Amino acid sequence: MTKRKSRRKRRMRWGVAHIYASYNNTIVHITDITGTQTIARCSGGMVVKADRLQSSPTAAMAAAKKAAEIAVERGIRGLHVKIKAPGGHNGPYNPGPGAQAAIKALSRIGMRIGTIQEVTPVAHDGCRKKGGRRGRRV
Repeated sequence: MTKRKSRRKRRMRWGVAHIYASYNNTIVHITDITGTQTIARCSGGMVVKADRLQSSPTAAMAAAKKAAEIAVERGIRGLHVKIKAPGGHNGPYNPGPGAQAAIKALSRIGMRIGTIQEVTPVAHDGCRKKGGRRGRRV
């Protein structure tokens, strides 16, 4: 009879990647599954020198890579992604240029991507929009 080696099933630890992508910056924040404990955090401004490059896809990829490496060290193997744009009663509702690049960088590093959610806040009759009665005149 041959001896079978028992393989230990490794439980996969999941986390949540909160990606805030505006037109000025991209912030990648990785938390545990509950969202209460921060595991890694990095932004586009932390990885580039020029301010105008903070929101670029290149900066977003570098920020996501840096955050994901820290998360892998701490045992996170899979991520549920939540993308957020500024939104609210005045901000744009569509995410900036770094959102797609950040997700791509996370999957390239070897993270398993679970779900991708869009969690941009939508105003429902709160404050008055800026711009005056006749709107913004350009």
